[in-house]
Amino acid sequence: MTVDQISTHLGQADVRPALAELQQHYAQRGIRLVERGKRWHFETAPDLAHLLRREKEELRRLSRAATEVLAIVAYHEPVSRAEIEAIRGVQTAKGTLDVLMEAGWVRVAGRREVPGRPVIYATTPEFLAHFGLKSLKELPGIDELRAAGLLDPVDDEMIESALSPGNPPDQEEDDGDATGLGHNDDGLAS
Repeated sequence: MTVDQISTHLGQADVRPALAELQQHYAQRGIRLVERGKRWHFETAPDLAHLLRREKEELRRLSRAATEVLAIVAYHEPVSRAEIEAIRGVQTAKGTLDVLMEAGWVRVAGRREVPGRPVIYATTPEFLAHFGLKSLKELPGIDELRAAGLLDPVDDEMIESALSPGNPPDQEEDDGDATGLGHNDDGLAS
């Protein structure tokens, strides 16, 4: 729940000090009170999570295209499909955004008030929770990514070309549905 929602249930009381106290109280226990995406919830302490897991996690690898699109949405939200393609420099396969929406990390955030009214996309609270972020402000910058060795020279060239104006999108190879999740045909992500 958000701070405002909790406050409403408690007669508009200032709940921030109480949340901070509860967070301290549970810090060394089996559960933790955490804030993810401006919402507070309890979660199992990381050192005990394996004891409570009943189902084996199915690891799904995102394709490189899906990873790029997710990064663009996170760093530039709200963003339209055309803007994603302009940044990437290639057209985005229809299923790429569908996979991210099915994973619960990207959502339709409305329509841009321009001719054609394109759909715009944004990240979800589930995205923040999955990656352990309180807000998008905690995303690493380019210098931090380079320092961590996460950008190779090919990525640097791609970033440089994406930042220079007037690069028309190339046709992306449709790498299919790399996650095995299938495609959503409701037209929301087109």
